[in-house]
Amino acid sequence: MEKMEILSSLRITKTVLAILSLVLLSNIRVQAQGILLLPSEKQSQRDLSTSKIGEGATTNAHDSILKFVNSSSFPNRETFPRGFFFGAGTSAPQIEGGSHEGGRGLVVYSGDNKYVTKIEHYQRYKEDVQRLKHLGVNSYRFSISWNRVIPDGTLKGGVNKEGIEFYNNLINELLNNDIEPFVTILHFDYPLALQQNIGGFLNRSIVKHFKDYSELLFKTYGDRVKYWTTMNEPELQAMYNYMDNLGHLSTEDCATTKVCTEVYTVLHNLLISHATISKLYKSKFQTVQEGEIGIAISAKSFVPYSSKPQDVDAAQRLIEFQFGWVLEPLFKGDYPKIMRKLVGKRLPEFTKNEKEMLKGSTDFIGINYYFSLFVRHEPNRTKIPASDNFDALAVTEVLNVEGNTLGYYDQYGCSYVYPEGLYNFLLYINKKYKNPRIYITENGIPSFNIPNPLKDEHRTAYIAAHINATKAAINDGLNVGGYFAWAAFDTYDFDDGYSKHMGLYHINFDDSLKRIPTKTAKWYKKYLTLDSVH
Repeated sequence: MEKMEILSSLRITKTVLAILSLVLLSNIRVQAQGILLLPSEKQSQRDLSTSKIGEGATTNAHDSILKFVNSSSFPNRETFPRGFFFGAGTSAPQIEGGSHEGGRGLVVYSGDNKYVTKIEHYQRYKEDVQRLKHLGVNSYRFSISWNRVIPDGTLKGGVNKEGIEFYNNLINELLNNDIEPFVTILHFDYPLALQQNIGGFLNRSIVKHFKDYSELLFKTYGDRVKYWTTMNEPELQAMYNYMDNLGHLSTEDCATTKVCTEVYTVLHNLLISHATISKLYKSKFQTVQEGEIGIAISAKSFVPYSSKPQDVDAAQRLIEFQFGWVLEPLFKGDYPKIMRKLVGKRLPEFTKNEKEMLKGSTDFIGINYYFSLFVRHEPNRTKIPASDNFDALAVTEVLNVEGNTLGYYDQYGCSYVYPEGLYNFLLYINKKYKNPRIYITENGIPSFNIPNPLKDEHRTAYIAAHINATKAAINDGLNVGGYFAWAAFDTYDFDDGYSKHMGLYHINFDDSLKRIPTKTAKWYKKYLTLDSVH
């Protein structure tokens, strides 16, 4: 979900960072207040600068990108691999509404009560599918609400036929309009009853309930859904709720003591849940249904704060703590060694059978990328924010030791724009995990500080630059299968409500929730036509 605002004072808010994943590469190039637009096919991998925006160009830097987008160097859609997905995404807890309709059970997050209608997608899904069709996307990433199909989270408690029927109708509507469903099984939200009765993902018994829920989805929708994401950003779900305790779910005071245990238990159970349903799908459904199953993580490039060895090491540590924490078990069967060393006995152990089940349990990696950060060594854990993980002994920074930033500051999105961070992160994934299948499952920028959210040229520049970065990675041989802009519609953010205006379609809350295409939506539609923008 959208997680990338940085305050104009150059401070990243604690709340925002708590919902972020922190990842990177240590060999990324740095340019002061600049963005490196990535190459078209004829340019080499190392020559990434098709347009450089230097110091002092931060106010309207996106104008330079838009000029590049309208040039012959910008990659035409037809140059992407056959079958490549160009889509847009949302999630159930952020757009559906209908909180008390159709037999839906209560969910763990308090925002569900504040914005019970969201944008009324539950009632207006047919209209929304037509908006997607008009946009020209060939895939739509969305999530299924566990508490809508199984209200209390358990099969014993009963299956909600109205909830089952809603997603049946949505999936059929998408396919009837030539839009491929790309479905997330768990996007942060799960039944409140499971939290109250067993402690949610702190309790290992939730794995069985998650398996039952997932098997119901495979049986019901698997004949039509060919792309399953087990969960969205499990590392953030753990960090957000059990290190920073922003969801008020943690039972320990680790934000004060700086010594946390529950966060590691929760992520451990999330990984076992992922591997369990992946094994189920692969053994029982995949051969017949011919689908893929994967996981989505939050991502960013981590760049050393300085050339000092301790900062270089800190950047690598944070890669392992935030990125390797999830992917090392899925590809190699265990957590990174540095985590074993620094976390000690608080980090759970996998059994031999669990290690075997974890390895190879993902057909693809979903990448949710927004911006990148510098990383500085910090030996005093009391000075480390929870969002950076106390145990990593590292702190993220917007400015490096020389006062430079990664990319340029977008005054309208209140965020830094650095598509080269996406490119480098993809290269890292490719090298580290031997060219796995990848989808860019989230990428976008808010319209925080903009008089008219329909005139979002800064978002056009952002999305275009990251599409270009994606194509550069593909040109270099990476196995990238799709790009999903975030978000299709204005979505409810767990911290900022609807103030971000993240949607390609703006929602007018003063006029019956009318869906209005922004300038970026119109550009994206034009780009996705056969003639592209040239």
